[in-house]
Amino acid sequence: MKTLCGVRVGDMKNPDPEKKGLVDFVDLPMPKMGPQDVRIKVAYCAICGSDPHVVAGCFGQEEGDTTPIPLGHEISGIVVELGPEANHKGLKVGDKVAGNFLRFCGGCYYCQNGQQQFCENAQLYNRPGDAPELIWHEDQVYKLPEGVGLKKGCLLEPMSIIVRMLDKANMKAGMTVCVCGGGPIGLMALQAFGMYGACELTMIEPIADRLEIARKYGAVHTIDPIHQNVEEEAMKITEGRGFDVVLDCSGSKFAAPTLPPITAKCGMLIYGAQYPNDYEMPFNLSKYLYFNEITVTGVMVAPYAYPRALQMLKRMQLDELTQKIFDLDDGIEAFEAQLTGKYPKILIRGNKDIDD
Repeated sequence: MKTLCGVRVGDMKNPDPEKKGLVDFVDLPMPKMGPQDVRIKVAYCAICGSDPHVVAGCFGQEEGDTTPIPLGHEISGIVVELGPEANHKGLKVGDKVAGNFLRFCGGCYYCQNGQQQFCENAQLYNRPGDAPELIWHEDQVYKLPEGVGLKKGCLLEPMSIIVRMLDKANMKAGMTVCVCGGGPIGLMALQAFGMYGACELTMIEPIADRLEIARKYGAVHTIDPIHQNVEEEAMKITEGRGFDVVLDCSGSKFAAPTLPPITAKCGMLIYGAQYPNDYEMPFNLSKYLYFNEITVTGVMVAPYAYPRALQMLKRMQLDELTQKIFDLDDGIEAFEAQLTGKYPKILIRGNKDIDD
């Protein structure tokens, strides 16, 4: 099966992109269907901001490992086959679906403790989304609700991350909120936090086009970190207090250190992106934890959030995130376009004969 993969060609620590990892097509065998599996004809697979990190070997691959890594986990598609025991969710052939690229065992300590993101036996069923078809366990598959098409539906996985951020933030109406990074996660978070009654809703982002989208999606204030002083602008907006909730959706090691100073006393600072594995940020424990009592946390995946994320998708404006589409045959060009930062989101169409 023609599959878009991250191809290892050299030393993972070498910063030369040609040696750090390439994107190319590899012919991989289609896995066999299990009794509770679902075969899905892929409609769209969105390129995640973490996909270039996968190509670069940031997710635990051993030094010198040249095994191709199939890409793509933000998918939507059509059910084309059900295993004989895939009957717990009422799925039918022809259903439009999306899902969770991870399958959890349900029996280890972390699964039993409501922390499935640390499942000791998690199965990476994201192999692959950038292909014509994939097979996932029924547990991972969710039927899209009425009003959510396949383009919008492929953003279910990032929507689940937003739901988990909302949970972690313990949002209350009237809280001041700042989002750093106007990529897909940031733009979706901006809308969702606005629905919760966020005040002085602010976006920090250097790209003018993304600031314009942010305003459309509910940003009351915008800060350009290239031409403005982030801390000064934040204090003007919040009358010197800082924001009750600050989300970093940028993954930028340049942006990360600017956020503790703009977090209010007893505020919540969520680093919700993927950062370079070797990046370490200076952090004044006395100032921010002792005197200001801020809470600092992160987000990896959101295993329990999918049912609510499905409901939230119906309320989201996502047209600007689903406009740029490449066919699977042009997948290499799609990843090249992703690295330019020109588009807030890029979708890869797995099959040309599927309508939205």
